[in-house]
Amino acid sequence: MISGKTRRLRRILQPDNHTVIVPMDHGVTIGPIKGIENMQTITNQLLDGGADALVVHKGIAKNIEAKTAGLIVMLSGSSNLNPNQNNKVQVCSVAEAVRIGADAVSVHVNVGAQDEDKMLQVLGKVSDQCDVYGLPLLAMMYPRGPKITLEHAPQTVAHAARIGAELGADIIKTNYTGDVNTFRAVVESCSAPVVIAGGPQAGTPRDVLQTTHEAMEAGGAGLSIGRNIFQHDKPTLMVKALSAIVHEGASVEEALKILGDSP
Repeated sequence: MISGKTRRLRRILQPDNHTVIVPMDHGVTIGPIKGIENMQTITNQLLDGGADALVVHKGIAKNIEAKTAGLIVMLSGSSNLNPNQNNKVQVCSVAEAVRIGADAVSVHVNVGAQDEDKMLQVLGKVSDQCDVYGLPLLAMMYPRGPKITLEHAPQTVAHAARIGAELGADIIKTNYTGDVNTFRAVVESCSAPVVIAGGPQAGTPRDVLQTTHEAMEAGGAGLSIGRNIFQHDKPTLMVKALSAIVHEGASVEEALKILGDSP
């Protein structure tokens, strides 16, 4: 018997167990930045590129058409105008996400932040509710806080990812550690599929493609990258290039050709 969660997870993870997720929940955190001014326009471009899933807040989810991609509703939020912006509070319930038609939900936890305990409590409760509703859970697990000196340090990233898996997440999003061997250790110590975050815009498109290629070589399940996709001059082609690496095992040079850049 196939469970509802398994069916929905298949809308996020493709048959190869890999995925290209584009988060566009930035409007709450940092406002209507370049690339996401018109959400339907950028959504159409990402769908044309073959994005597997999108992450948006509930208000956006109610107002965009994204028929060919999985819909992941973000349950956490805080703005950078908040003096305690690392404290992500719950702004949507699992039940509300189900009513919207979500294929999955996402919770953001800043591991090491002052209010880590509250965020972990939310993650634990949401995990249980997701099992009740048969909804997959994407946990965005970021090392951030007073005791975190290096947010990409392998042991710290591994710890953050492991917390998400320990508390029942079906997919973990976290930082790339900088090289294949250390990220492989993160993946191997986490029982859930691990996808890499993008963070602020990288130096060049090649950097994004190279990081993705290395993460896949390490056993990663794909990516959840926002600004480096939707702020690119050609977001459709950027998705196609990344998808080629994630789903087809393309090299960085082959992906650059899709993007129209010279190797």
